[in-house]
Amino acid sequence: MSGFDWPTLLRAGVRDLALRPEQFWRLTPAELRLMLGDARGAPPLSRAGLDALLAVYPDKHGETGNE
Repeated sequence: MSGFDWPTLLRAGVRDLALRPEQFWRLTPAELRLMLGDARGAPPLSRAGLDALLAVYPDKHGETGNE
């Protein structure tokens, strides 16, 4: 399960923020939180967090020709 209450978030975006559905779905969770009044945002990415992301999503050289 994703942990997001999508019906409530969509309702807040469309009804409370007057977004069109396509605008809502283009937002990142951080953007939506900020628009809904949560100015905390996500904590800064630590080196350990970056290393964890790199382990899951390693750079793939040669796919785009931009090595």
